[in-house]
Amino acid sequence: MKKGTTVFVCAECGYESPKWMGQCVCGAWNSFSEERIAGVTGGAGDSRSRTLPGRGDKRKTGREAAVKLVDVDSEERNRLDTNIEELNRVLGGGIVKGSLILITGEPGVGKSTLILQAAIELAARRGSVLYVTGEESEEQIRLRADRLTAQLPESLYILSETNMEIISRIALELSPALLVIDSIQTMYTDSVDSAAGSISQVRTCTGELMRTAKVADIPVFLVAHVTKSGEVAGPKIIEHLVDCVLQFVGERNRDLRILRANKNRFGATSEIGAFEMREEGLVQIRNLSGSLLEGMEEATDGSAATAVYEGTRPLLLEMQALTAAAGVGFARRTALGVAPARLNMILAVLERKACLDLSNSDVYVNVVGGIRPDGTSVDLAVALALYSSAKSAPIPPHTLILGEIGLTGELRSVHGADKIVREAAKLGFTRVILPKKNADKIDAPKGVRLTGVSNVTEAIRSLIKE
Repeated sequence: MKKGTTVFVCAECGYESPKWMGQCVCGAWNSFSEERIAGVTGGAGDSRSRTLPGRGDKRKTGREAAVKLVDVDSEERNRLDTNIEELNRVLGGGIVKGSLILITGEPGVGKSTLILQAAIELAARRGSVLYVTGEESEEQIRLRADRLTAQLPESLYILSETNMEIISRIALELSPALLVIDSIQTMYTDSVDSAAGSISQVRTCTGELMRTAKVADIPVFLVAHVTKSGEVAGPKIIEHLVDCVLQFVGERNRDLRILRANKNRFGATSEIGAFEMREEGLVQIRNLSGSLLEGMEEATDGSAATAVYEGTRPLLLEMQALTAAAGVGFARRTALGVAPARLNMILAVLERKACLDLSNSDVYVNVVGGIRPDGTSVDLAVALALYSSAKSAPIPPHTLILGEIGLTGELRSVHGADKIVREAAKLGFTRVILPKKNADKIDAPKGVRLTGVSNVTEAIRSLIKE
């Protein structure tokens, strides 16, 4: 395309069209925005064809030839230990060299604090680290760093810059052990004639950083903004370009912060890490299950302990439910931590299979701690917590409940049930109510009684007998 050419770019997939289209080839509607191309596609100024200094053009070296898959080294790549166990866990064991990692989260949740802590640790033990800031001044970064450590390492470099050409040059000259970009929405390249943060700028800058990471073998951390709906601001394609997408979540009125891997090419997805926000920075929570179950020593109406298998470890948590007579108008259905559609399905099953009519009652369900469990293993706990609240029948203490509920009321097996049972035994639980298919395959730990049930009705009866 010639200089000054106008193109229309899809925000979802990055598709470029010479004219505006109502629907993109990816199926998205009204996702195009107008951009102007400053350079010439395929020329020296186009970031999509530019080679990195000192690396040369692969077409001239003959390295573009295909290789046999059996000749490719399949050994685990060297990882950088951040000295932050919870971060290492989410990343799959540490930072892989040459990887591109995207971390997102709402403003003020602690993204920059977490990455700066990792940068300080790596600079103290692995060599130079380059922290590029496009939003804050160097003085602001220094003030935050002083709160995190008493002695800053000499090999931690700070660069207040937003031009990608300058950043790439300095990064290649310094060859750091880690490159941090805070944030990708503030970066721009001269090859695209549009404002920083636009679809074309974010996409092109991410592509440039990906080449820097892969060719120079430098791991890159990208901090990204999110929209009001919680999605990454900018084109959807950047989530496909990066190797790992981390989501950092937390509520402003709580100190708990959860780091979740939504995508990871070098580890398990849905892995989580837990932190507590303090004045001196983010502190790791090593026993997250124990902290989420505080206050469950006594039986209470509408309270049930349950568990999910997140990534590579079980997570025990408290499910609370409350039913109350509805006022004027329709009954309310409020769910925090549970999908509203899932709650409506469970209520329908309870009405049909357990004769529990809550159509004239307001229903509230909450997962304590602000956790958003990923999975359906908490279905049975939601159902029994609702039954407990409606009938004013407390669930016996030291009882763990897990299982997925089907539309016919049957219970389906859950993933990682054996590991969940072992974790429950460590935390002092004496009874576990779970699907019969899981119970038949698990050897109960000493002091733990397994109650296998086939449907919701059996699960309710097992509680009534107690």
